[in-house]
Amino acid sequence: MKIFSGLLNEFIYFYPMIMSIIWTFGGLIFFFRREQENNALLPTTSSPFFSIIVPCHNEAAHIAKTARHLLTLNYPSYEIIFVDDGSRDRTREEIRLLCKEHPRIRGIYLDQNQGKASALNVGCLAAKSELLVTMDADALLDRNALHYLAHHFIRYPRVGAVTGNPRVLNRTTLLAKIQVGEYATIIGLIKRSQRLLGKVLTVSGVLAAFRRSALLSVGFWDTDMLTEDIDITWKLEKNFWDIRYEARALCWILVPETISGLWRQRLRWAEGGIQVLCKHKDIWSNWEQRRLWPVYVEFIISIFWSYAFWAFVLLWLVQLAFGTGLPIQVAPLIPPRWTGAILAVTCLFQFCVSLLIDHRYEKNMLKYLFWVIWYPFAYWMINSLTQVVATPRALLRQLGQRRRAVWTSPDRGLG
Repeated sequence: MKIFSGLLNEFIYFYPMIMSIIWTFGGLIFFFRREQENNALLPTTSSPFFSIIVPCHNEAAHIAKTARHLLTLNYPSYEIIFVDDGSRDRTREEIRLLCKEHPRIRGIYLDQNQGKASALNVGCLAAKSELLVTMDADALLDRNALHYLAHHFIRYPRVGAVTGNPRVLNRTTLLAKIQVGEYATIIGLIKRSQRLLGKVLTVSGVLAAFRRSALLSVGFWDTDMLTEDIDITWKLEKNFWDIRYEARALCWILVPETISGLWRQRLRWAEGGIQVLCKHKDIWSNWEQRRLWPVYVEFIISIFWSYAFWAFVLLWLVQLAFGTGLPIQVAPLIPPRWTGAILAVTCLFQFCVSLLIDHRYEKNMLKYLFWVIWYPFAYWMINSLTQVVATPRALLRQLGQRRRAVWTSPDRGLG
């Protein structure tokens, strides 16, 4: 029992520290090798036509602002397709007005809520271009983003998708400010490191660009997946399409600012991730898919870490309540041991590196360093607990009848 508790303690402390080191140095190498290239935009004569597909469900409050912003992009040739997926508010009316006012905008209207994947599939069929950009209806695309996305498709014919760089727009609450740091220090560094190692876990659902022939080769999006962005990434990579991360393709997004909204979002992410693992477990029987194995293994280990962490917390609470005479002893959480101090220093170093990298895209990023230090306390607990809850739910979902993943209205901030 003593050996078990010791291994549990070491795993909980050292796994995030090791991953933090990998992400930090992977992000640095990617930055100096890939992001230090010439930032000059491609000449307009080599700018291919894009179809921007925006699936919508109850987005009347945001759709006009998104459309106005898309119409100002610094790019010569693109169309905008809004796909209304059974909205119950005035989204459909708003899209019709936008279509009348701007010939570049087209609208597609679905009578029933079929889910984001279905809306994306319909938009792809209606699109005029081989190159597609998919984005959320409340997101604001950077004016130069299409130039940076196009670069990969022009130069590399095996590129099937390029994921962009989401940036947090609403920053008024503690939760939102922490997420500013999370998208830079965790999500951004992870994508840089994964791209450097060869395989990306997922494109960003809020902004991604695709080659339509690549989507066609894998049957487009599956309509029963909670996280269609992770699933389409794995389908493309299993079919040997290259997935890239473009940090210069910025997209401004709204994030949850309530605990309940954050919980629902992370629970869906976690459950959808387990779905993808179950669906694509066949990679282990195919040697040609070996480059996906490390991504799969790291995902599995992160799930084990979540269960280990909460088992550790539960054992510690029992130990506090009943004394030290129990067969299993765990190190106290408060005050932390020297390993906790090392982990804190490692995380702080990761935060500093990522914020310095992101200073290239936002000049005032360092002021969020104070807020991001709360990430391990707030978000590790929320993310790990959602993983514990989501795993059995996802496994039961896989055993049950497959059903369509339809829209639910997300938390878009307090403002």
